[in-house]
Amino acid sequence: MKRSMASNTIPSDAATADGRSVQGRRGILFIVSAPSGAGKTTLCKQLVASMPGLWHSISYTTRKPRAGEEGGREYYFVEEDAFQDLMARHEFLEHAHVYGNWYGTPRKALMDKLEQGVDVLLEIDVQGALQIKKTFDDAVFIFILPPSLEALRERLLSRASDTQEVIQRRLQKVKEEVWSFREYYYIVRNDDLEQSLRELQSIFFAEQLKTKRLDMNWFEQNFIRDRNPTPLPRDPSTTT
Repeated sequence: MKRSMASNTIPSDAATADGRSVQGRRGILFIVSAPSGAGKTTLCKQLVASMPGLWHSISYTTRKPRAGEEGGREYYFVEEDAFQDLMARHEFLEHAHVYGNWYGTPRKALMDKLEQGVDVLLEIDVQGALQIKKTFDDAVFIFILPPSLEALRERLLSRASDTQEVIQRRLQKVKEEVWSFREYYYIVRNDDLEQSLRELQSIFFAEQLKTKRLDMNWFEQNFIRDRNPTPLPRDPSTTT
């Protein structure tokens, strides 16, 4: 059953069941963007399902739910006046107006997770990603591309959720957005879902294993602090 968020207060502890607190390091913020119809949502859902401990941030939007979407799962669906109220209270980390609708990332829930050491996946459009890039130096930016513009056109037509006019607008925006690929650190070409998922997973694993993200508490406890010091045997040659 579809539902809309009636409250204007952003939840500070949404979907924590798959979150894992990692003592000693800050969580990693993974930003995933893609042109509409490139398969970003499907890939992100599979990624979260395959990687325990990864928390998926849910955005707010003023657009209406599509068939099969549920409030609080894909998005928090709100009316425009409620969205504007949240924006006025600075409760969004970023917000953007895309295809006639507003989208915004709740700030507090995301920041709380990062502070707890939980890695966060945020799927947003290019506008929002560029806003976040100004303030998050250590975020990981990933851009998903379809195999070609023609393949994307076929996907949008087969989805049958937009009018021809909307599809044409989306394709025109894709031509503009693809040039933003230089702002991202990784490119994944989604022409095979299984291969694309493996590539995304490899990016996440590699980033988690970087030296700069090492849990220093764990390192000190296991390699620096000697909790059970054992006296070294004396060298007989030094005995007097």
